[in-house]
Amino acid sequence: QMVARSSLSILDSDNVAMNRETDLELARAAIPANLKLIEGLILELPDNAELRLQAAQGFYGYAYGFIEDEDAARASGLYRRGLGHALHALTVIGLSGDIAALPQKELEHQLAALDRAAVPALFWSATCWAKWIDMNRDDPARIAEMGKAAALMTRALELDENYYHGGPHLFFGVYYGAKPPMFGGDFARSAQHFDKARATSGGKLLLVDMLRAQYLARQQLDRRQFHERLTAVVNAPSDIFPEMALANAIARQKAGQLLKKEEEWF
Repeated sequence: QMVARSSLSILDSDNVAMNRETDLELARAAIPANLKLIEGLILELPDNAELRLQAAQGFYGYAYGFIEDEDAARASGLYRRGLGHALHALTVIGLSGDIAALPQKELEHQLAALDRAAVPALFWSATCWAKWIDMNRDDPARIAEMGKAAALMTRALELDENYYHGGPHLFFGVYYGAKPPMFGGDFARSAQHFDKARATSGGKLLLVDMLRAQYLARQQLDRRQFHERLTAVVNAPSDIFPEMALANAIARQKAGQLLKKEEEWF
């Protein structure tokens, strides 16, 4: 346990280095070993929230960046694994009971008592949960859980809207933009959240424009916005945001894939 605790600062530095990586293949090869190292440390320190959140973020990033587009079933399992770690972190910091089984009102009551220190656990729990649901959207039981994931992110938004470069706003940009209005979508609210997420990074986090094109512009059947935003992402300089170089490289790759579907979708 002493060795495990002494490794936490190294893991923080490793996370910084991984975020700065520009070579997608190198990142893809390195991440699994890092995840197993983190899970090994979790065996020694099962109630360490920091380790749990490192695992949640790692499984999410690996699934989203490298697995989802080629193997949805495997990505679903990875998102679920990340969710398990993030929900455990939430219980460590004060949320009680089986979060997935809690009635919505009880969950919201407990969330109201959490402070800003809970934001990372709220954010990664909601993020992994929403993607797991997205991978299983034909399962009514999963769709029914979306309100709880949204409740977690709503609290994160209230406590720190700028966390992870405007991540809570990015979540709700997709949340309101991915559905037609008759099913709960709200294009105006989606655009507002995407605008706020973009402002947080000064437009340097390319995932914002890529996701806005993928979800909002596509739902609005706005081909011009779809094409222009994705083309700008593909052509953005590789050094536009060095601290998030890996996320931007993933965004550029996904934007290129989406542009190939433009004729089919519009």
